[in-house]
Amino acid sequence: MASVPPIDLALLVGAVVAMLAVFAARLGSRLGLPALLLFLFLGMALGRSGLGYVFDDADLAHGLGFVALVFILVEGGFSTKWENIKPAIGAAGLLATLGIGVSIALMAVFAHFVLQLPWAVSVLLGAITAPTDSAAVFAVLRGVPLPSRVRSTLEAESGLNDAPTVLLVAAASNLALGILPSGGYLGLAGLVAFELAGGILLGLGLGLAGVWVLRRMALPSSGLYPLAAMAWAVGTYGIGVGVHVSGFAAVYVCAVVLGNGQLPHRHATRSFAEGVGWIAQIGLFVMLGLLADPGRITLHAMVAGVMAGLFLTFVARPASVLSSLSWFRVPLPEQAFVSWAGLRGAVPIILATVPMSQRVPDADLLFDVVLVFVVVFTTLQGPTLPWVANRLGLADPNAAMDVDIEAAPLDKIRAELLQIRIPAGSHLAGVQVRELRLPRNVVVSLVIRGDMSFAPRGESRLQSGDEILVVTPERHREEVERRITRIGRWGRLAGWTAHQPR
Repeated sequence: MASVPPIDLALLVGAVVAMLAVFAARLGSRLGLPALLLFLFLGMALGRSGLGYVFDDADLAHGLGFVALVFILVEGGFSTKWENIKPAIGAAGLLATLGIGVSIALMAVFAHFVLQLPWAVSVLLGAITAPTDSAAVFAVLRGVPLPSRVRSTLEAESGLNDAPTVLLVAAASNLALGILPSGGYLGLAGLVAFELAGGILLGLGLGLAGVWVLRRMALPSSGLYPLAAMAWAVGTYGIGVGVHVSGFAAVYVCAVVLGNGQLPHRHATRSFAEGVGWIAQIGLFVMLGLLADPGRITLHAMVAGVMAGLFLTFVARPASVLSSLSWFRVPLPEQAFVSWAGLRGAVPIILATVPMSQRVPDADLLFDVVLVFVVVFTTLQGPTLPWVANRLGLADPNAAMDVDIEAAPLDKIRAELLQIRIPAGSHLAGVQVRELRLPRNVVVSLVIRGDMSFAPRGESRLQSGDEILVVTPERHREEVERRITRIGRWGRLAGWTAHQPR
């Protein structure tokens, strides 16, 4: 066999690794494990202790990790429904601020007095292990029907807590190197608050601007809309970094606004973002697996990682949840589940590369401790989440799935074509077309059922698995989506009854 050029060999190896990762994702879903852990093990198998590929560039790992995190946050923002997280945004915001502070403080005290780590490394360990990981949580919870408040709290928390912890880890790394912030610790707190608030405002402003532009831009191909939305969100991160505010907060908020902005081809945009997010997660965890060296991990690091995980899981995380959610009178079973479902995944391992890239003393030990902690406790907690939800009485097997609505612009008549899929369990099944009570001049033009399609009449009944095409003027689109979503959740009487289940 002739020698293969390096670029072609890289393409071949990349394709093989990607396919192995796809099969690992399938295996992870069957075992109830986050597939990200299997990607990590795949990287270890390719690395120094496996096939022998050596990757030890902490600076490059840190840079690539942050790039991957940007795309993961974009995907999380696009898939977040504001209507779902709005009731829980206060609780999630407190978890991402007060809760993180409680977790960092408790972990730092534990690491210093029990694990005998220096104070600087102890604070770093607390900051690195504080954020939860949305990809790890929802890879396991996708098939578990939970109350909207619980799911929304976990989803919003994981999206919001990355930004403050990135700032805190960077500050803690500087403190470990003896670099004190100007203005002391009070000045540091003010700087973190300013950058976080600035990132949120920047993301909100550019997100609204992006919705305005993309809704009025008639592109020559539907495939360009997802690319434009993704580029707009990623550009927000770059602008945030350039003006010295939190780029992570900016990109997540911008993606949430774009994802809820009634953009053309919204379903295609979310699918594209999900695909890019998967690529980022696969590449990130394979890279981190290459960076990790199982042969280097000492018994001390293993014991410290397990002890830190036990303390965080059973003391620090419950304390942070209790101190944050009690203000909102969240029932104890829901608090217990939010506490147990606070899985750690990509973010803590990425953050552990920050002190490595800055040459902080004991940074290698810290990385190994975090790696052991994430692997062991995500493996233990992940498969138990459905069981815990059932034991706490939170899982609802009869919960209806939301309908999936796709839109394409009809520029010449200022109207839009909505393509609506009715999933199994939706209360839209059995509803007559006339019972949808859609606004005037909105027409259900076609029902696609299996291999046949027909123009419905008022008495035509919808069925699970149907796809319906609805033509609506632009001004009525939001009302149509809201109306159909409510009927899908609560049935044909939605909007007529005084009380509707949440």
